[in-house]
Amino acid sequence: MINKKISITNKLGLHARAAAKLVRLASQFSSNIELQTSCKTANGKSIMSIMMLAAGQGAEISLIIDGDDEKKACSALTTLIKQRFDEKE
Repeated sequence: MINKKISITNKLGLHARAAAKLVRLASQFSSNIELQTSCKTANGKSIMSIMMLAAGQGAEISLIIDGDDEKKACSALTTLIKQRFDEKE
């Protein structure tokens, strides 16, 4: 199991478009993927669950990944978040 803390750095946080990109990517992996803030946990493969986190810019989340391809999933999701979900700002 991997538990990695990462900050959301894009201007709008985990808004609909960013959440959709995250879910699309997470769904490519067989591992169980969860995102966790200080008070909420979300299924990383559910757009509604992720949006309910209300994680804005600067929010620190934990990626909790467990499964056969957890290292690949963690690397891919970390890259997406660090690249600000490919948003220009």
